[in-house]
Parts: sequence; C-alpha cells; structure tokens
Amino acid sequence: MKKVLMVLTSHDTLGNTGRKTGFWLEELAAPYYTFRDAGVEVVLASPLGGQPPLDPKSNEPSFQTEQTHRFEADAAATAQLAATVRLDSVNQADFDTVFYPGGHGPLWDLAEDRNSIALIESFLAANKPVALVCHAPGVLRHVKTPAGRPLVEGKQVTGFTNTEEEGVGLTNVVPFLVEDELVAKGGVYSKGPDWGSYVVRDGLLITGQNPASSAEAAALLLTQIA
Repeated sequence: MKKVLMVLTSHDTLGNTGRKTGFWLEELAAPYYTFRDAGVEVVLASPLGGQPPLDPKSNEPSFQTEQTHRFEADAAATAQLAATVRLDSVNQADFDTVFYPGGHGPLWDLAEDRNSIALIESFLAANKPVALVCHAPGVLRHVKTPAGRPLVEGKQVTGFTNTEEEGVGLTNVVPFLVEDELVAKGGVYSKGPDWGSYVVRDGLLITGQNPASSAEAAALLLTQIA
C-alpha cells in the first residue's frame, strides 16, 4: 500500500492580531479523502505532535465543503488528527510522498522549521514528489537544492496570491507574502484567477494556489506515485 505523509502546522497565533490561526480545514479534508479513497495510507504529522490548531475561520459555514463535513463526522479521521506524530520523529524512507496543507500557520512555524526543511530536501533527494497548497508553498523559502541554491529557483510554482492575501485583509499581518517570497527566491511564479483551482507541476514539485486547489493538487500527486 502506498503511504503519504501530510504535514500540518502547530502555530495558532495570527501575528499580533490577538486572533487564532492554524491549518485550513478544506486543505486537509479534500486531500485526505483523495488519498484515502484511492487506497493510500495517510499519516498526519506536525512540529509539536498531538492536536494541531484549526484556523477557526476555515470552519465557518461559508468555507465548509462536502469533504470538511465528511472529515468532521469521521471518528477515525478526527482521532488521527488529535494524535499527529511529531515531525522530528518522521523518516522519509517510510513514505512514498509528502503533502503540505496550508492555512496561515505554516508561515510562522513550518517555513522556519529545520526538520521540515530537511524532510522536504530528503524526499526530493530520494526522487519522491512533494506537494504544497495555498500558504504551504511558503515553507519552501529555506529549502535548498544539493548545490545549495533555493529549491524553487527556475522552477514553475504557484501559491497564495498577493491579491488573495489582500482579500482576507492579512497583507500586513503575515511574516511574508507567499507570492513575493517565491518570486524573490527565483521561482517562475504563475497564478490563476483568485479563489479558483490552479495547480502547477515542475518535476517532483507540485504547488496549488489556494484552498480550492487542494483536491486537484492531491489528485495530481497520486498520479506521480501510481
């Protein structure tokens, strides 16, 4: 059986706003069932282990989907989420691929997490695909090639757009803007319409623009490990 690692944030504070953040529910639920329904085993991990913080906004009625409802009603899935494994205990050799859901949390912790950086580098070194959606492509900011260059340099990538960040009113709250950071690191950044599904693959690297892109990114990732 194929096995996918999904890496979630452990960060729950939205800058200095006093509001909570975390992972975005649709970006976990849609890929989770894309993988599970294809017979792929899913392991959930986070920097601190245990229950990762859910961005409360992602569970408001306007952002709920068929898959988020399915996840919340799935006792096995919610139990798995409550007991994520610690990221520093994970070995790339145990998995076929890795998927990073977004939400704003990863910009604070996973983007700077040396275990995450080393993990992504080890998956790519083992010729295994890596997928990241929405804000999660920002966690590539310190990931390097074996030659020591930024991983995204010269690669086709996408991620949460500056205009989408503006749309949610957090341009001046986030530690960096995903679009700007990917461009600054030499990525060949492209995007679709705000809030529409848009996914890019360049070799082993798959990136999706926003929550709506998460199911498509997961489906594309499945084709790479079939």
